[in-house]
Amino acid sequence: MAAVDLAQQDERGRRPSGRRMKATQAFIESLLAEGVEVIFGYPGGAVLPIYDALYDAKIRHVLVRHEQGAAHMADGYARATGKPGVVLATSGPGATNLVTGLATAWMDSIPLVAFTGNVARSAIGTDAFQEADITGITLPITKHNFLVRRAEDLPRVIKEAFHIATTGRPGPVLVDLPKDVTTEEINFSYPETVDLPGYRPTIKGHVKQILEAARAIAAAKRPVLYIGGGVIASGAHKEVLALAEKASLPTTFTLMGIGGFPGDHPLSLGMLGMHGTVYANYAVNECDLLIAVGARFDDRVTGDLRRFAPHAKVIHIDIDPAEIGKNVQADIPIVGDAKAVLSVLVEKVREKREQEWLDTIEAWKREYPLTYEEKPGVIAPQRVIQEIYEVTRGEAICTADVGQHQMWLAQYYIFREPRRHISSGGLGSMGFGFPAAIGAALGRPDLQVWSITGDGGFQMTAQELATVRKYNLPVKIAIINNGYLGMVRQWQELLYQRRYSHSDLHDNPDFVKLAEAYGIPGFRCTRPEELRPLLEKAAAMDGPVLLDIHVDQEANVFPMIPAGQSVAEMIGKKGRLGT
Repeated sequence: MAAVDLAQQDERGRRPSGRRMKATQAFIESLLAEGVEVIFGYPGGAVLPIYDALYDAKIRHVLVRHEQGAAHMADGYARATGKPGVVLATSGPGATNLVTGLATAWMDSIPLVAFTGNVARSAIGTDAFQEADITGITLPITKHNFLVRRAEDLPRVIKEAFHIATTGRPGPVLVDLPKDVTTEEINFSYPETVDLPGYRPTIKGHVKQILEAARAIAAAKRPVLYIGGGVIASGAHKEVLALAEKASLPTTFTLMGIGGFPGDHPLSLGMLGMHGTVYANYAVNECDLLIAVGARFDDRVTGDLRRFAPHAKVIHIDIDPAEIGKNVQADIPIVGDAKAVLSVLVEKVREKREQEWLDTIEAWKREYPLTYEEKPGVIAPQRVIQEIYEVTRGEAICTADVGQHQMWLAQYYIFREPRRHISSGGLGSMGFGFPAAIGAALGRPDLQVWSITGDGGFQMTAQELATVRKYNLPVKIAIINNGYLGMVRQWQELLYQRRYSHSDLHDNPDFVKLAEAYGIPGFRCTRPEELRPLLEKAAAMDGPVLLDIHVDQEANVFPMIPAGQSVAEMIGKKGRLGT
């Protein structure tokens, strides 16, 4: 959607009467009406009126140390709870510091509402101090955005912002607030409904298409169910499980779909794609029916589109019609909410079991399990993930940054429920994981939260150690420290003849001392026998803890399908694996 200049819109009928109050108080009342409990933000001149109102507000404000951290915290909060995250920043650099976080939420379809301050209306367009056209800047990376020019429009705009962010395909919405708008008085009345004629997401799928999908499943001899983040966004994990079990569908998931299907279920194939399991990729390569639900056929999944699932008829279920046919042509397209569509499909599909296909997959699982090398006296990074899984009994929320540790978490931690795995998928934002863990911890204080991060990504938002300490959040930070930008180094090893150009991080700081400087306990782990006791110690401690875990510097993530290639070029532990 395009940015909206509300000064150009006609009033919609008579203005409702209500309590007379400052726009800043109306801002607070509107957020309370939306059920907002937490705001992540950083003050500045253009939002001082709002911060003055927050002083007495019954909304928890979390003071971050960088606006990028605020956006990632709001994102992590949203992913962990299913509620929209809310972030507040000042004008100019404060607003532009949100861009990476907004793009991250946009790519992964995360509901987030960002409020930014701006210069006074009379100064807009004059290059005033700390002015930035944030609505223009964020137009490609928000689902919608608003520039509020009339204070009386504020309640309606907030209502519409939350509605747009949380319905249909979720996503970030930005509301830009000129400073003088927030200082005016209005008659406050919060709207009960929204009226957006051009925005009508399709929820229910077409019944004839659903029946056609049921017939295709019945006829298939080698079906595969392929789920993405849309399953989690719609809360469709129970329907996915019911469909898979009723029709005995081997089920694979994207990075964003992890947790949408129990990872330890007999029908689970694990993650597919570039660093997916061999058997998931083989199954997709050989299937005759691919049932895609809430997934967008990302390039990290498909590789060479010309050779992706070459024998398969494709059913594609997605709430966003723009995704259907965008990358892979669908034989049976179904536009609608995953939960709504699957609830009908489960009723219509008949029970079946293609034993020969299931036996073939079981054989692949035995022949090509996930494996890794453990060198004497050196900690294997994959072992770290497995030990964290054991220590947490698979019940923690785990956030990841981007790179090798992100893939090892996806491979070796078995997630059985949705909203426990939090990772920047589409944008791949370094610096995401640690602040996202803070947001998750605030949203789900009933669960243990682990930030699995790398020595590179952690340093991009390490200043949020002050935030996690200020609020004494029990986030356990596990730095998988290999002294490199690990995934960059891996690609340079395999594809660039070991020319390690600027990927060496051996001048890293002492992370333990860094943690201690912020008043956080820190421990260094360098030997395999130290690993389990330190993980158990960290898990048992109150408050935040940092573990600097030194791992095998040359460990690689396998399997691996090089970018733009196919299953035929898959690289595994033993070299190239063909079909």
